[in-house]
Amino acid sequence: MKHVLIALATSVALFSCQGNTATETATAIENAKQATIDSMNTISAVKQKVIDSMNTVNAGRSRHAATATSNSQYENSGAAVPATTETPAAAPAPAKKKGWSHTAKGAVVGAGAGAVTGAIVNKDHLKGAAIGTLIGAGAGAATGAIVDHSKKKKSVSQ
Repeated sequence: MKHVLIALATSVALFSCQGNTATETATAIENAKQATIDSMNTISAVKQKVIDSMNTVNAGRSRHAATATSNSQYENSGAAVPATTETPAAAPAPAKKKGWSHTAKGAVVGAGAGAVTGAIVNKDHLKGAAIGTLIGAGAGAATGAIVDHSKKKKSVSQ
């Protein structure tokens, strides 16, 4: 058996190195480096385009605000300049990310803790982990649901 393993290891080592010379390996490494540099340059160019477009939009907004301010100065002085009633469209407020509920968080944490505990306690580690996962997830979800319910009650009462 020992001789078979040595023969197998030797054949794997010889056949895995076949055809790969140092220059081919160096060329492959250089090509990979160049591909990485090219992709980083592409990403940088895209980011710069986004920044430029944002600057263009901001410049247009500030120009619009300056025009509105100058028009209002003429209105106050009594000159015959029509007032502009256009205002820049207000950007919608970013919606608050909801995130995970306490029930979901409790289920995940409970499942992890139950799996570890079940694997340690039971002699059949796989069976113990499976049972622990189910029990832990149920207990964690129940606890999280209680917390969600109490927070909901608290927000309604305010």
